Amino acid sequence: MPKNSNTPGHSRLTKLNKLTKRHKIALAGVATLGAAALAFSAVPGDAGTTTSDAATSTKIAYSSEPIKGVKASVTDQLAGASVKTEAIQAKADAKAKAAKAKVDAAAKKKAAAEAAAKKKAEAARKAKKAASRSTERVKIQPVAATTYSNNLNGWINHALAIMKQKGIPGSYNGLYKNIMRESSGNPSAINGWDVNAVNGTPSIGLLQVIQPTFNAYHVSGTSSNIYDPVANITAAANYAADRYGSIDNVNSAY
Repeated sequence: MPKNSNTPGHSRLTKLNKLTKRHKIALAGVATLGAAALAFSAVPGDAGTTTSDAATSTKIAYSSEPIKGVKASVTDQLAGASVKTEAIQAKADAKAKAAKAKVDAAAKKKAAAEAAAKKKAEAARKAKKAASRSTERVKIQPVAATTYSNNLNGWINHALAIMKQKGIPGSYNGLYKNIMRESSGNPSAINGWDVNAVNGTPSIGLLQVIQPTFNAYHVSGTSSNIYDPVANITAAANYAADRYGSIDNVNSAY
């Protein structure tokens, strides 16, 4: 009696046979592919492909990791170059800024020196102008004339000032003692009884001078009037200096 194909043992055997057959086919395929791959790798680089199946069935896998690494390296290099460029630019900017600051400082120093020189020159100009104005005022302003009182003391002092200018010797006491002896201080005194009066030339004034003597010893700058006190004194002192050395040396009629 034939065996029933539906028995469990028969079924397992049948499946095993089928599986074994498929595995054999698969193994044969793998071997074939291996041989094809081996044959492909053995063919020189310039040789043609011997089988299209082996070429098409072989897949080459590419990894992205090395590309990422290269990209990162290039980026790092670019970043480093950028930093280096920025550093060079910053250094150049700092150098230019320092040079500008130096130029500005020099210009400022020069401007300050010029301003100081200008100020000094202006001060000197003002001082010179002020001095010039002061000199002009001195030149223009007349010297105030010394005033003397209209009395014996004033006449003597005025005569002494003129005698000093003209180089005529004499002192206050020398003039005073002779004036008091001759006229008692009266500028209008006239001697009408001495020999001079007899001869028609009476003695006149403070120091009793006759007209010919007054005319001969008259001091320039004084009045030509023999009765003028100052003119009378200076003419008499000039005569006494010529004859006696000084009015101070006269102690009697002269």
